[in-house]
Amino acid sequence: MLDVRRLILLRDLAVHGTVTAVAELHRVTPSAVSQQLRLLEDETKARLLERTGRSIHLTAAGRQLADDTEHVLTALEQAQDRLHTGTGEPTGPLHIACFPSALAPMAAPLGEALEGAYRDLRPHITEAEPETAVRLLLQRRADLALLYRYTNLATPPHPGVETRTLRTDPLVAVLRNDHPAAGPGNDPVDLRELADTPWITAPPQTACGDAVLQACRSAGFAPRVRHTCTDFSAMIALAASGGHTALIPRLAAAHLPPTLTARPVTDSTLTRTIETAVRHGTAHEPAIAAALAALRGLVHSTA
Repeated sequence: MLDVRRLILLRDLAVHGTVTAVAELHRVTPSAVSQQLRLLEDETKARLLERTGRSIHLTAAGRQLADDTEHVLTALEQAQDRLHTGTGEPTGPLHIACFPSALAPMAAPLGEALEGAYRDLRPHITEAEPETAVRLLLQRRADLALLYRYTNLATPPHPGVETRTLRTDPLVAVLRNDHPAAGPGNDPVDLRELADTPWITAPPQTACGDAVLQACRSAGFAPRVRHTCTDFSAMIALAASGGHTALIPRLAAAHLPPTLTARPVTDSTLTRTIETAVRHGTAHEPAIAAALAALRGLVHSTA
């Protein structure tokens, strides 16, 4: 009988490409991963890995076993789920990973809806940015994740999980009411109208920071960044106190102080897509299916 934990390491090597990445994923040393993979080769009596210098690549047999492992893990999850319920009623713990700006408007009402509808279902919500949330899914420390991706960035798909678009969340310009671009009406603002104002942005090398910078460059200017932070609530506070411009997702701009206004922008690519993510084959498990249905209901009711 093959060791499932070693199979998971092989599958993760196929997904992430390096022993170091697999070690970081499982919070162990690279030498521990290499040792377990060698033991797996001994168990299978097959050559699963090809070692070239310090690099390791999967052989054809290794890739086939990694693919088969996903089916094995799905079957084990389904068997475990059937042990906890013979009726299909959602029960037990449900671990949900959610990015920060969706915690209050989406994850909190989701948890409340699930607890109200299913007496034996216990949601556990963990704050996590998309990369971390996917890692939690693959480690089986989360069952469902809420992710985002910015439309104007070429974000690669997340390996090892199934994603489905839940809603779009366009970015809006948060401006002081006395800003010339915050005039009467709700007409979209051309980003070029904001070129001469000081800006608040997320740091470079973050998804939001890169998306805003890309949009400004497409509009023909580089923003004069006065403040950088990742917390949208802090951006709103800084905009209110200093009159600086911020572009943030509309979901995060639902509650502004009276001195600020949120205006749509003319750049239709400046939006983020909110997605659900689950491991392959788990979307129909009772607890996960109930959460996905509840999320769709929440989005429909707030559209």
